[in-house]
Amino acid sequence: MLDTAIEKQLGLAGVCQAAQLVQSIARTGEADKQAVEASLSSILVTDSDTTQQVFGQLENLKTGFQVIVAQLGDHNSKKDTEITRYVASVLGLERKLSRNKKAMNELGERISHVQRQLAHMDFESPQILSSLASIYSDVISPLAPKIQIAGNPSCLSQPLNQHRVRALLLAGVRAAVLWRQLGGQRRQILFKRKTILRSAQQALRLMN
Repeated sequence: MLDTAIEKQLGLAGVCQAAQLVQSIARTGEADKQAVEASLSSILVTDSDTTQQVFGQLENLKTGFQVIVAQLGDHNSKKDTEITRYVASVLGLERKLSRNKKAMNELGERISHVQRQLAHMDFESPQILSSLASIYSDVISPLAPKIQIAGNPSCLSQPLNQHRVRALLLAGVRAAVLWRQLGGQRRQILFKRKTILRSAQQALRLMN
């Protein structure tokens, strides 16, 4: 059984992980394979018995918890303003989504369609990635000003990387939904920074 304090931050770790993976793909065209799979898989987990099941095992969120520690820790040199911007943008998108019943319904229908696709093809199929990316483009992105992704133009111009970035932004929004369901709010990042930081450090210790 996972400690409640850690469980409450799984969603935020998911948002931070998605932001870091987007940055990595945009800059280098590469990202941690296990973390990418865990983030993308979480989009399709719509009926889980526990919060942890959304991401599989705790280790699948190692990247996300590492980002929380770097961003909320006392070492200013480790803070990344680009990651901060991505996280803030994803949390903002989730708030817009939660207030838009039509978009929420369409999101549910589109995710169900991808779940049905999985009966006929592998999760790593380009078609699945393309379907997830199009959900972000069609349903989520129009809710707010576009998130400006910085990076290497030669990486960002490749369709596969564009799909991966959009699918990971969708994963970030999915994680933000989870965080809000567990009582998470944006102001807590400011006012409960030390509590969130301790939970992230505790989670990382459990993985060692």
